[in-house]
Amino acid sequence: MGDVLCRARAFRGPAGTRSDIVSQEDEPGSAPPPRAEAEAAHRAEKRTSSGGKARAYHGSHDAAAGGALTRGSGVTRERDRDPAGRPRQTRPRDALGRPLPYGATGVEPVSEEPLPPAETLDAARSLVHEGRPFAAHEVLEARWKAGPSEERDLWQGLAQICVGLTHAARGNSVGAGRLVERGVARLEEYDAGTGPTYGLDLSAVVACARERVAPSP
Repeated sequence: MGDVLCRARAFRGPAGTRSDIVSQEDEPGSAPPPRAEAEAAHRAEKRTSSGGKARAYHGSHDAAAGGALTRGSGVTRERDRDPAGRPRQTRPRDALGRPLPYGATGVEPVSEEPLPPAETLDAARSLVHEGRPFAAHEVLEARWKAGPSEERDLWQGLAQICVGLTHAARGNSVGAGRLVERGVARLEEYDAGTGPTYGLDLSAVVACARERVAPSP
């Protein structure tokens, strides 16, 4: 993953738009989406739809990034489900994971089914290169939930780094740094052990992640 993070200072999305330190809506000539409303809806959705391990995982992201978690929002919408009744996210999202109104056109969602380790890394690399670090985090999250506990620090560390890149692309440099450092701590702890890295140079990943969220000179 490090090669993709270091390949260019800016993410390039499908339309070739820059989205690393400033988000797409900050580009000249573009109309800003209802960012605050979307972010609030996203946090409310996570609070009401997530449970157990997943809830703690996302909640830690919000807290580390400086987001506010409030109770008593009054949100009563039930979680989206697939035809088999399993929870599935159907609300459209933009390339940086921000929820859009139902009926809007968003990016193609990634599968919530876990992939084998090598395929997980390939998918995450491609998504980061396309300017979709939030989707890359979802792919990595599915892997750590399904994988053995001894590999948790590897996959969760990579996922947290991708969340940090997401915050950087949204313009939240402070939150980006916090999340990347949390991910780095997990990767460094994992790298000190004997677990498989599936061809990753974790030291290079750490260096590249820090470079991507470092303040511009």
